Amino acid sequence: MENATLTRTEFDEKALLDPLQYAMASRDADVMNLVGDALDAQRARLAFHPIVTADAEPRTAFYEGLVRLMDDAGRIIPAAHFMPLVEETGFGRQIDCITLALALNTLKQNPQIRLSVNLSARSIGDGEWRRILDDGLRDRDSLGDRLIFEISETSAMMLHENVIRFMAEMQPKGVAFALDGFGAGMTAFRYLKDFFFDLVKIDKSFIKGIQNDPDNQVLAEALITVAHQFEMFAIADGVESEDEAAFLRRLGVDCLQGYHYGVPKFTL
Repeated sequence: MENATLTRTEFDEKALLDPLQYAMASRDADVMNLVGDALDAQRARLAFHPIVTADAEPRTAFYEGLVRLMDDAGRIIPAAHFMPLVEETGFGRQIDCITLALALNTLKQNPQIRLSVNLSARSIGDGEWRRILDDGLRDRDSLGDRLIFEISETSAMMLHENVIRFMAEMQPKGVAFALDGFGAGMTAFRYLKDFFFDLVKIDKSFIKGIQNDPDNQVLAEALITVAHQFEMFAIADGVESEDEAAFLRRLGVDCLQGYHYGVPKFTL
């Protein structure tokens, strides 16, 4: 991150010592400027990715809301280019707040849908983020019943006591929780009973080409079994073909998400 805020003199010194490092730092600085400009100009929107039931005729169960930042020409700034740079910065906290505000507004305007958004451990302790959440849930019938927070295994375990307290606080408001990247991260099965997850999203690394991968077949089936044992819905993430979807249905998965069912769109 410090490379992204180098002065021009420091840039010149880096160029003399390491041209590649200089080029990377310059690129990161440009990306950070784009992100800052987009946030200042409120050029942020949610793209909606459907999660469908694993029925023979899939129906949309809910949508995942993915934040998108645009440059001044209306082009999307790829999240992969800036999220690793901003996650632990003020920009990261701004993005968390904007994402939540957009999600709550979407639920208010579309009472027929359920929506999930990503939640990081840092959000729970951020005063502005909590204010947005509390204001959004206050005096709005059933809005909390349609909100789902997705927490990665890494975030869940990083501050697990804080996450557990927050989940207990949100349960009476109807808010649901999904464990993202299930099976690929740090969550030991013995900790699952301490959390209040309603859903798990099986990591896409177990899904790709599953119909031809005996190892992933065994692992995915085990993860689905564990989820059902703890009374959680199991969602297969990263489904890209009907062959994958058909095999996952036979394993008993509850919902499916992936490009096979569409790309994230700005319209519902």
